[in-house]
Order: sequence, then C-alpha cells, then structure tokens
Amino acid sequence: MTAAPEWQTRVGDVWAAEWRRTDRSFAALSQLLDAAILAVAPDAGRAADLGCGAGVTSLALAAARPRLEIMGVDLSAALVAVAQERAAQHGLDNLRFVTGMVPQVLAPHAPFDLAVSRHGVMFFDDPVAAFRGIAAALRPGAPLVFSCFRSGAENPWASRTIAALGGRLDAPAGYAPGPFAFADREMVHQLLSDAGFADISVTPADYPYRAGEGTDPAADAADFFRRIGPVSRAIAEASEADRPALLERLRVVLAEQVAGDVLEFPAAAWIVTARAQGRGQ
Repeated sequence: MTAAPEWQTRVGDVWAAEWRRTDRSFAALSQLLDAAILAVAPDAGRAADLGCGAGVTSLALAAARPRLEIMGVDLSAALVAVAQERAAQHGLDNLRFVTGMVPQVLAPHAPFDLAVSRHGVMFFDDPVAAFRGIAAALRPGAPLVFSCFRSGAENPWASRTIAALGGRLDAPAGYAPGPFAFADREMVHQLLSDAGFADISVTPADYPYRAGEGTDPAADAADFFRRIGPVSRAIAEASEADRPALLERLRVVLAEQVAGDVLEFPAAAWIVTARAQGRGQ
C-alpha cells in the first residue's frame, strides 16, 4: 500500500531523485500510452495530467499539441520541481505544473477538454470520489486516458524480485492504494462507471520494463530496486544484519534477466480510455 502522504514526503522525494531511471523503466509503455492519448487529444483547449510525476507525459503531449494548454498536477513538490525544470529546458510555454490533490486542484480551473495519466491514479484514498471530481472537471464527452499496472503476478519485475527476498505480493481484498490497486479489470470499469464515465475501454498493454543497463545491468537494477518499488520497502524494513543476504538474493535473480548490456522484465499494464458524461446523460 502506498498512500497519499508518502507521495508528499519519502516516496515522492525518491522518485524525484530517480526520475531518469523510472522514465527508462516506463519508456516502452509511454510510447503506447502517448499514442492512445494523441488518438483522442484535441488540437486546442485545456488538458490535465493527473499525478504527473516528473512530467514525461505532459512533455510529450505539450510538444505534440502546441495549442493545447496542459496543467500537470502531483502531490509531490519534489516531483513538480523536476517537471518544471524539464519543461523550462524544452521551452514549452503551453505547460505548467501544480502541487496538490488532483480533484481539488482541477476544480477552480475547470472545464478541461482532456485528462491523462501515466500510472498516477492508483493512489486515491477514495477512488470513486476522486474520479467523480475528475469527471466534474471535464467537459461533457471529454476523454480520459490513463495507464495502470495489471496484477503483481503478471509483473515479474515486482513479484519475482520480492519472492527472491522471501516475500510475496498479495492481491488486496478490495481496493487499497498502491501500484497494483487497479489490477482488476472489472473493478476499474465499475469504478469509472460509478464516477460518471461512459464508453469505458480497459485494454491490456504488454511491454519490456527496463530495470538496468550499461556495463553492469544487474548492479544498476539492484541499486534501482533498492530505492524504488516493493523491494525497496522490504529492504528498508529488514534488519541491518539481514540486508546483505537480501541484496545478494536480489542480485542473483536480476543476473538471470541480463541480456547483453540491458536488463528487462516483461511487464503488464492496462491502458484505460473513457469519456465524461454530462449532467443528465
């Protein structure tokens, strides 16, 4: 479970420091998501990037739609700072970033013509209420496009690495904020329907999750995983005496995935599309 306060502090700070490696791990998925976004994105108007992180999805959209005004929103001030710096470096003046809770930030700036997110919407304490707020901030018929992980079992970058440390990824009973919160396709569909969305599509997207590369991809991946994801929590919670053995187990399973100068795991996500319903629809 990864709740909102962690994104405002420890988790957000680590992701801000590791944005290059997290963007690398999601690079192949980002291509699929960006294509899905551009298939429905208007040429002009206003868009919101929900849980924008370090801004990669906003940056791609801003470059592809220069007449579209984009606002990225994230709980982490550290991630927003990184996103702002990247936008300035790219000279994109149709893009800005704001720190705060997504529905509350969107409301004063509504209506929006598009909402997007790369893995940024699985951490709401009350997802139906949050998506109702998102729907209310969209014009009737405006599209929502986001990605999220499928189950931990379908994502061995998480399930195999945590198993190597003697742990396991248990599917939560019902909804719990976290990376695999939207693994259940039917639950996602029902949640969006209850929140005021229609024309809902939940499509599988398989991609290579690049965890390491360079002269020693396994060492690169081990360093990444000890800072990001389920393994990082397991190592942090272990005693100082147990950590060397855990890290050695991790290195062994990671070494099995090395191919040349890269280390990749198969990964499994959903790409979700929907449209906001207007009042009375």
